[in-house]
Amino acid sequence: MVCRMFRLETEVDKARRDLLRRRLRDTNSAASPVLRALRGTPDERESPLHVWVSDANGALAGGLVGHTWTTWLHVTYLWVDDRHRGAGLGSRLLAEAERVASAERGCTASRLETWDFQAPGFYRRQGYEVVCVIPDYPPGITEYTLTKRLG
Repeated sequence: MVCRMFRLETEVDKARRDLLRRRLRDTNSAASPVLRALRGTPDERESPLHVWVSDANGALAGGLVGHTWTTWLHVTYLWVDDRHRGAGLGSRLLAEAERVASAERGCTASRLETWDFQAPGFYRRQGYEVVCVIPDYPPGITEYTLTKRLG
């Protein structure tokens, strides 16, 4: 009979995190011809995509932080200063990120997450569709995942 002993640990360990990421990537690549074909190509890595807007004094008025991966733009953060909301800056930031992702990086789709008190209506007006709703994430808040076809 084989006796197996395991020790569970909960500390943060960046070296093991990186090892786990590599092993998961290898396992996923072995199981998926699509992911296997990405190995060693420029599309395998995430490429940062940032768009900034400054006011007349050079202060940050808004920005978008995201990345592209394969044929997708992922919008991580989009923020516009309260003083400049309603001037179309959010739409311009998003449109520029989508333009760069599509025209310069070959992306065909975009995705993002937002909470119910943030901007699901704004993103719908920009052509995004809700594909996932997670109630109570965190408790009392609903999270939405939205996607959009580009180009």
